[in-house]
Amino acid sequence: MDVLVLIGRILFAVVFLSSAVGHLTHSREMGAYAASKGLPAPVAATVASGVLLLVAGLSLVLGIWADLGCLLIAVFLFPTAVLMHPFWKETDPQTRPTEQIMFLKDTALGGAALMLLAFFSYAGHDLGLTLTGPLFHIG
Repeated sequence: MDVLVLIGRILFAVVFLSSAVGHLTHSREMGAYAASKGLPAPVAATVASGVLLLVAGLSLVLGIWADLGCLLIAVFLFPTAVLMHPFWKETDPQTRPTEQIMFLKDTALGGAALMLLAFFSYAGHDLGLTLTGPLFHIG
């Protein structure tokens, strides 16, 4: 089971690590997109979210407080879904479905992150192939 959990952690984290690289290496371009959505301090928000995603992704891959990494991912995803992909505000009939898919993707991944938070908090001390046990203890 330990190997399956490790593979799952890595595969889940790759999405967020890749996104972190994009946020940190293309912060001006991504900041411009955030500005178009009305986000204040968009470049700073892009860099901050990139750092958050990097820390969360590394936490999962390395197994260092993986439960905290999952919490950070959820903290990123739910506001991102609402602020960056408000499909209900979209008037363009071709853009609305894409924004809805992105919103649903973010909320689904956020839900998965919450499930993993519970999993790692509950069973993390019994899992091998991690550098630390869980930070939180859900019993």
